[in-house]
Amino acid sequence: MTSARPVIEYYFSFISLWSYVGSRRLHELARQHNAKIIYKPIDILHIFSISGGLPVKKRSVQRQAYRLLEMERWRRIRDIPIVSHPKFYPADPSIAHRVLLAAIEESGHDNPAVQTFAHRGLQTVWADEGNIADPETIVSVADSSGLDGRRLLESAKSQSRFAEEEQALTREAVQKRSFGAPFYSYRNEPFWGQDRLEMLDDVIRSGRDAITLPENLDR
Repeated sequence: MTSARPVIEYYFSFISLWSYVGSRRLHELARQHNAKIIYKPIDILHIFSISGGLPVKKRSVQRQAYRLLEMERWRRIRDIPIVSHPKFYPADPSIAHRVLLAAIEESGHDNPAVQTFAHRGLQTVWADEGNIADPETIVSVADSSGLDGRRLLESAKSQSRFAEEEQALTREAVQKRSFGAPFYSYRNEPFWGQDRLEMLDDVIRSGRDAITLPENLDR
């Protein structure tokens, strides 16, 4: 009897730096374990607003400076290009998120073109300095990923269910007590931040029992 295929729920936003930093590593991990990634784009600014987080420019200068240092460290570790101050950050990623959801509805999470678009949407912001809020940029990124960008864009703009789905996924992330992105969930065990990917790898590899968030926070 074969064991069930691992399933990783992946809450992220195209304007999330750390989702970009971990994107390639996440997809490598999934391939190694034959895991299924369930892509769940969310409104990260809303998550910040209800969990005590702040947009980058509203953080203290100490935190902003350390974030830049960490960007350089992880750029070297992950061996990826990063632009420290992208020209179009923060742009509204909602339409791009909806295009991704339209592509998933049509082709499924396992489709290589969907997976490529999920990565290239992040790369567009953090390496290519593209405007992920611009419809023509979204079409170009989708086309280069192997999707029909124009058709998916029109579907994303005309079908309200994709906006509703993005909102529902954001509420789902709140219910799971997410407070940032990327936020991975495996067998209901949460992993916040791309620097927890090695922990996620170990859990899948070892098959150990999941550790879940405590329900009662009373001391």
